[in-house]
Amino acid sequence: MAILSEYEEDQKPSPSKPFNAVFDPSKPLGFLETVFDFVSRESDLFKSDSVVKDVMALVRSTKEKAETEERKRKEKAEKRVKEEVKAEASVSAPAPVKELDENEKMADAKDDEKKGPRAAPNRGNGLDLDKYSWGQSLQEVTINIPVPPGTKSRFIACDIKKNHLKVELKGQPPIIDGELFQSVKVDDCFWSLEDQKSISVLLTKHNQMEWWKCLVKGDPEIDTQKVEPENSKLSDLDPETRQTVEKMMFDQRQKTMGLPTSDEMQKQEILKKFMAEHPEMDFSRAKIN
Repeated sequence: MAILSEYEEDQKPSPSKPFNAVFDPSKPLGFLETVFDFVSRESDLFKSDSVVKDVMALVRSTKEKAETEERKRKEKAEKRVKEEVKAEASVSAPAPVKELDENEKMADAKDDEKKGPRAAPNRGNGLDLDKYSWGQSLQEVTINIPVPPGTKSRFIACDIKKNHLKVELKGQPPIIDGELFQSVKVDDCFWSLEDQKSISVLLTKHNQMEWWKCLVKGDPEIDTQKVEPENSKLSDLDPETRQTVEKMMFDQRQKTMGLPTSDEMQKQEILKKFMAEHPEMDFSRAKIN
């Protein structure tokens, strides 16, 4: 039995050595060379006649996967920028002019006096108020509420509904309690206590194509024409799409300031050139449609 046991122990394969290597992003091929050397020593993979074909197929599959992920990332960024530009255009576009009678004009004037002038948005495209501050993107609204240092989460009550928000410290008057400017997706909203000194609330907008003028109806409103949409993703777009988006943004800014768009400027230049070439003609009543 002793001889048989020794024989069986001799037949056991030696354990594989652990693979130790540090990946340097600046030298990826060096890392792959280390991997191939290890696999060659510890397995029979490179004894196969089809190893080159198999490895090339693996490399090709990985490369295609990386290219697909990069393409999806760019498409997502492009879609987001276009949505922001479209939303900015829909918000900033002047409404059709309606003739009002004297009573309606007086009523509108009183409403404006009650609301007061609209404030310029803060850096987060929202507003800083006495008890809280809020900001927004086209997709979300973020709220920051300072609370006494050392506040525990069990003392906080945050009730988020489709059209209503209530935030309070138990035993104290509500910090926020009112109807939201627009509806939200309740399942995609949440709150958290940050460092026991502030409450952070995230609301996901139901309509992600419009800027909010205020968080809760009745609060001071911001001038949405002064909102600055995030355009840092323009660099991810292809040149043609980026040029189109930048033109749309330029035209919208021009409209907001009452200035001609790029197309109107081009027509004006053509008319000026034509007028210079035909001084004998009378252009005093010429208009550009």
